[in-house]
Amino acid sequence: MAVQYGGRPGHARWRLSWNDRNVRAVVYQALALAAVAAGIWYFVDNTLANLRRLGLASGFGFMDREAAFPIGEALIDYTPADTYARALLVGIVNTLYVSAIGIVIATVLGTAIGIARLSQNWLVRKMSSIYIEVVRNTPLLLQLFFWYMIFLEMLPTFREALQPVTGLYLSNSGLRFPVPAAAPGWTLLSAGALAGTVAAFLTANWARRRQEATGQQFPKLWAGIGMIVGLGGLGWLVGGAPTTFDWPKLSRFSFTGGAEISPEFIALLLGLVIYTSAFVAEIVRGGILAISQGQTEAAYALGLRRGVVLRLVILPQALRVIIPPMTSQYLNLTKNSSLAVAIGYPDLVHLANTTINQTGQAIEGIAIIMAVYLTISLSISLFMNWYNRRVALVER
Repeated sequence: MAVQYGGRPGHARWRLSWNDRNVRAVVYQALALAAVAAGIWYFVDNTLANLRRLGLASGFGFMDREAAFPIGEALIDYTPADTYARALLVGIVNTLYVSAIGIVIATVLGTAIGIARLSQNWLVRKMSSIYIEVVRNTPLLLQLFFWYMIFLEMLPTFREALQPVTGLYLSNSGLRFPVPAAAPGWTLLSAGALAGTVAAFLTANWARRRQEATGQQFPKLWAGIGMIVGLGGLGWLVGGAPTTFDWPKLSRFSFTGGAEISPEFIALLLGLVIYTSAFVAEIVRGGILAISQGQTEAAYALGLRRGVVLRLVILPQALRVIIPPMTSQYLNLTKNSSLAVAIGYPDLVHLANTTINQTGQAIEGIAIIMAVYLTISLSISLFMNWYNRRVALVER
């Protein structure tokens, strides 16, 4: 039976009929939504019933309880007397720390290897190809074990630590190096350098708009370096120009003083950087090859040198091809950092596992891990999509 609704003259009449494909589409979507909601309700209700039957607590109330376990490597203040929430925050910060450094180094290293694979030098081209094929066809977890075993098995103990330069010690306990002693001048130097970086970024944007409007170039590279060094040096002078460093010293049981990077962090960073850089290199190579050969020949015809052609003509155009697949590699590196649990680096997964073992609240722990990685991945995607739109060609 078809139901018809009247309408104003000149407007199409809408019929509520099963023969109308729009009506069928709405009904099918409503049924699919109801099925999904029923499935979620079934799993949630079943899970809560099983938790009650086993006498296990649910919810996130455990986050305020005392963690009571130490963390070997924390970038923020933490003691075993802190809460589970604080312990998980340490894991999140450690994950972001290794991911951010890894993304920067992998991008630089991968770009260099990708360019080297297109080199006219036979040895450089073949070495780059071997590096890429060996690294990207070997499981990342195996590479992490390889780098970690190098530290544990091949490096000496802290008493016989290698000292390639004065004050730098390398052993199976990690890398120990001198750092500036606590003083206001060093803090002001860091603040000045940070302010100089912001000023250099703003100046570069101004110089780009000025060049687009007038065609006049501005030495933004040297200006940026001058701002960073100048403001940093000014802060150092205002703070009393300190020159004292905290040097590592060998004591009876370990090193004291200086700063230390653990072998777990070094192995994880090496594995992530070397593995990801192989994929980045192929992306960069593909982006460069996507640029028409006529662009290169036209630049050479103008008398530009090879390095200038690559920096000012090829790479800026290849960037539009490189950015979308590069985003996937950044996401992969961040998610692959969860393999840190295999070598004992206290990242989010490692600390969440410890929390689950102590509290027995696995569902909440897994939900926290998924939520954190989802947030980080979406943030990276949003930033890269914004940058991709920024460098995209605007068609008139």
